[in-house]
This record gives sequence, structure tokens and C-alpha cells, in this order.
Amino acid sequence: MKPTAKPRAGSAAAAAPAESVRDRILNTARDLFYKEGARAVGVDTVVARSGVAKTSLYRWFPSKDALIVAVLEQEQKDRWAGWDKTAAMSDPEPRARLRAHLNGIARYVSSSHFRGCPFMNMIVAFPDPEHPARKLAIEEIEELRRRLRGLVNNIEGVKSPEVLTEQLMLLVDGAFSSALALGKNGPQQYLVEAADALIDLQLKN
Repeated sequence: MKPTAKPRAGSAAAAAPAESVRDRILNTARDLFYKEGARAVGVDTVVARSGVAKTSLYRWFPSKDALIVAVLEQEQKDRWAGWDKTAAMSDPEPRARLRAHLNGIARYVSSSHFRGCPFMNMIVAFPDPEHPARKLAIEEIEELRRRLRGLVNNIEGVKSPEVLTEQLMLLVDGAFSSALALGKNGPQQYLVEAADALIDLQLKN
């Protein structure tokens, strides 16, 4: 039998195992940080749960902070991929599209695995304004504000898009917070209804 050729260094086949190790570390850390808190979970726990050597973890992530940032970056990618998918599947009418996004948020925070907004969790965990995870989390929340403002700007007749955007941000933050405390039966079920009331008020004034 002809021996199997060994993958050449630098080839896709040679790189695949290393990529799978990185993904395993990242996915394990992401799950642990979300369920138990980034400060509470040590590198040793991530190593033990992922089944990789500590040297492998540090090869990909030179510090725990670097791992935390990588986790948040993956959260970002997934959040906005979901946002874009919702936009693509929704009615293009501006108010209907806003409702679709708010409905998506309400469903997300009502799910059984919800443990709070991963970005707000990081802001609470790392009070130092210079911590890279906190900076990234704040950038993410600003991006949510920017996207909501873009939706609001497209609703014809809104008198103060700035005020309405801030009001919607409060509603979304309240949905995240109340769902964490009260579960699927929390007031987040009225998120779209509350947003509609605010929009109607803007259109009347």
C-alpha cells in the first residue's frame, strides 16, 4: 500500500488542525465567559474544558485579555450577521424593519440560554476605562445606537430622530436587563409595542 503523503508545511491540510484548536479554545472560552463571567474563569479552566495544552492556548492568545477580546470580536461578528439576516428577510418599509429587529431582540432575550448582553456583562466586569474588553464592548453598544439611528432616520415624519434613538436604546437596554432578572415572561414581550408608542408620539408632535 502506498504510504499517505504527509501534508506540506503551510498547506491548507497542515493548517486545519491548528485552526480547529483555536476554534475549540475560543468556543470554550466564549461559553464559559458568558455563563460564569470573564473575571471568574481562569485560563486553566479554559484549558481543562477545551482539552488543549496551555502552550496551545498561549500560542493563539498571548494573554487572557487577548482571549477575552477575541471572544467579544466573535460575538460582534455573530450579532451583526444576525442583524443583517433579519434585515434581509424583513419588510423593507422602515418601521416594519425596525419592528423586525426589535422582535428579534425580544426573542433572543427570552431564550432559555440568555445570560445578559455579553457586551454589558464585560462593561460590568471590567470597570477600568482603558481595559481593551471594555473599550470594545462600548464600541459595540455605540454601533447598536448607530444602527438604530439609521432605522429611525428612514421613518418619515419623526420630529426628533436623536431623541427617539435614545429612547429606543433605553427600551432595548431595559429588555436585556429585565429578561435577565424575570426570564421569558418579563416586560421585554412589550418591546415592540412600547417602541410603536414612542414612534406614534413623535409622529403626532
